[in-house]
Parts: sequence; structure tokens; C-alpha cells
Amino acid sequence: MRLAAAGAVIVAAVLLLAQMPQASAAPASIATARLAELAGDVRTADGYRYGLADDTGRSMDAAQILQAPDGTYLAVYHTFLGDGRFHASVATSTDLLHWQRRHDFGPGTHQASLAHDGTGGYVLAYEKDPDNHIAIRGYEDLSALLAGWADRAYDAPRTLSRCAEGTPSITAVQGDTIRLTGHYRANCDTDRQLRATLTDFTHWHAESDHRLDRAVQSWGNAGNIGDRAPLRLHGMRVVLIEGQRWRNDFASWQTFAYDPVTGRADRLAIRTHGGSRGFANPSATLLTAPNGRPALLMSLFVPREGAAPGESGQLLYWRAL
Repeated sequence: MRLAAAGAVIVAAVLLLAQMPQASAAPASIATARLAELAGDVRTADGYRYGLADDTGRSMDAAQILQAPDGTYLAVYHTFLGDGRFHASVATSTDLLHWQRRHDFGPGTHQASLAHDGTGGYVLAYEKDPDNHIAIRGYEDLSALLAGWADRAYDAPRTLSRCAEGTPSITAVQGDTIRLTGHYRANCDTDRQLRATLTDFTHWHAESDHRLDRAVQSWGNAGNIGDRAPLRLHGMRVVLIEGQRWRNDFASWQTFAYDPVTGRADRLAIRTHGGSRGFANPSATLLTAPNGRPALLMSLFVPREGAAPGESGQLLYWRAL
């Protein structure tokens, strides 16, 4: 009986492994290969900044960059302050290097994501504590965003984890429908991926994204699978996502490019000037660079653990297309 039971467990494990995508030397897609080429070497970027901070000296951790219609660069980010809380903020820039903080969204806000709403306004999502959950705010226009005047608000219930859901990333805004991704603390133990829809700032639905989890796990990541951001490159969808090889080892965070069509992910072999090893909270934006050329901008957080001297904190760099 024991041998039969053990055999059944082995067979089940083999079947589970067979269902998981395997890491491969071949790129997951043309778009992930191009992204790896553009984002792989900070040393040859057209512009870069380590330890990104705003004009008040606040670190711009987990910064996501967006460009306004008038060309102004917008950043949403968070900073751990002296009150022992994270504070999400929005800042503006004209050169991607110098940033003016415009509004602090208050204590307990972090991991922010910003998107145009298609009508001249903006949608902001962030993780909010205590009771870590996803919060979404709507702003009529840029002035309202920079002043923090939200005219619509929704705080999502936790439906996948009784402990935490967060790190939202807005993937689409279509009329009254907002599509997001995020993470949930599976079994109150390890971060795993979710996707969600908010309709009319009233109706919320979230579900697990096991396919994305499996793609990142195929690279041997046994820790958390956390922040992610969408990108469309050469007309193809790509998802930048962080994966942690070992729990509680911040130097083991790596960035991956996931292809939703094949269900596979490529690891981005990012090289910095000093040889930093860990990269987290990835996002990428297609924008017009300060020199007027189309460019891909990358934003990554470099944890102190595994960072080369002078390279810890938020890293921003861009390359002309």
C-alpha cells in the first residue's frame, strides 16, 4: 500500500512538471528577444540615472513612468518615510533626470500604477495598507491628478487571499472598464499572480493567473512572484515581471519578459556599470526621449543586497528605437 501511494505521488509530480513551461535558450517571442536586446545593457543606454530621487530628496522607489500629451513626463512611485509608512507620490519632469514632486497620496500607499483613461483623465492604482488591498482612483485631468483631487474611488475587497493583495498594474482602460494585474499572498505565504477587472468603479472581479506563475517558476524561482507591467513592442504584447529565486533573498530578484501567447518567459540578463545582481519592480514605457526620438524607457529597483556601490535604489535608463 505504501509503495502504491508513493508511486501515485511520483506520477502526480511528474504530470505537474510536464504541464509547466520549460526555460529555453530560444526566445519566447520576437518581442521578448527585442526587449532583451534593448534593455540588456545599461552601460550603452542613451541616458540613465541610478538612485533616482525627486527634488525633495525622496527616493523614487518602484517608479512607473508615463508621458502626458504635452510631453511632460509623469512618475508615480513610493518612499518609506520617517513615520514608518510608505507614501506614494506623483512627480513631473522635462528631462527624465530631474523630478519635481507634485503630490503625496498619503501614508500606507505604495506600488503605484498610472494610466491614461482615453478621455483626457487618468486612472491611478496602488496597494494600500493596513489590510493590504488594491485601491483605484480616477482623475478628471492632469491638473486634478497633480493636486490629488480624485473624482472616483474604489477600494477592492480581498477575494483570493485573507492576508494581502497588491502591486497593481493597470493593463487597459476601456470606457467604464479597468483591467489590472496584481499579486495575492497565496496561503498567506508566497506572492502569486492575479488579474482583475473593475467595472464602473463598482463591480470587482479577481482571479488567479497560474499560467504566468508557471512561466516564471520554470526558471527555478521558488520565492515570490511579484510586480509586473505590460508593454506592447512591435505590435506584440509583453509582460515584464519580477521573480525571486529564494525566499527572503532580495539579491535573487530577477526580471523576466513573458509572452502571453506562448506562455513562456525569457530572463533579462541586465548589465550595469558596476555589476549589480538583483533587479525588481520592473516597468517599461515607449515614449519620446528628451532628444525628441522615440525610445524605450526601463525602470527597475536595485535592492541593496547584491547592488554594486552607488547603484542601489531606483534605476532609470532609456534607449532610442
